[in-house]
Amino acid sequence: MNIITYDKTFEGFLTAVFDCYDKKLTPITFVGFTEFQSILFGKEHPVITDAFKADRVWKGLHKKLSDTGCKMLAIDFLSELPDVELILYRYIRKVLESNVSIETNFGDSCVLEIYQLFKKVSRETERVRMFVRFQKTIDNIYFASFDPQYNVLPLTVHHFESRFADQSWIIYDTNRKYGFYYDLKSVNEISFDSSKIHPVTGTLDQSAFTEDEKLFQKLWKTYFKEIEIKERHNPSLHKRLLPKRYWKYLTEKQ
Repeated sequence: MNIITYDKTFEGFLTAVFDCYDKKLTPITFVGFTEFQSILFGKEHPVITDAFKADRVWKGLHKKLSDTGCKMLAIDFLSELPDVELILYRYIRKVLESNVSIETNFGDSCVLEIYQLFKKVSRETERVRMFVRFQKTIDNIYFASFDPQYNVLPLTVHHFESRFADQSWIIYDTNRKYGFYYDLKSVNEISFDSSKIHPVTGTLDQSAFTEDEKLFQKLWKTYFKEIEIKERHNPSLHKRLLPKRYWKYLTEKQ
């Protein structure tokens, strides 16, 4: 029984899958190097990320799964659930060892679990795209922050890059303390002191915004208030369509 330790990257996880097959290991859990704690009935097996090994596993999965099926695995990994690696490992073993495609066999609890997790992460990704509110800073950079349930920021980059290609922007995950900066040419991962982001509103200090941005925020709040049809006020429906945990990032809800 082995405790697999690795660098918590998807490539590192695929390397770990390769090692489990190659060395005939039976994993009981997968943890990051810094998270490892000795367990009485478990032996640590450290995995060093190897691009060649990871590519071997990835190519093997592409022979058994569609492009969408492989994409689901990468997206599920971003859920960062405590046992997501074991869930993925069990599924990958079934995929590689089956003589027929199991991709749509939802009668199999393992397959169904992979699909349901994919839907949850995809739903969170879509909500980040829908509820983003960029705010213009004095540096002429549009800033937006989130603390999504899953690590979905990488899945939103292409959307923002194509939709807001004519302006510099930063999208930032305040929980995981990293983000992406677009400088009109390329997107780069960044990290900075997130204490500058207000923990309640999720915004930078008002001194960081331009006067135009402050005016726009005021106009937007007024517009949001005035367009409501009071006779159709339905708080329950509103919360169902727009969950409260996203409110702190919406200008109209401040």
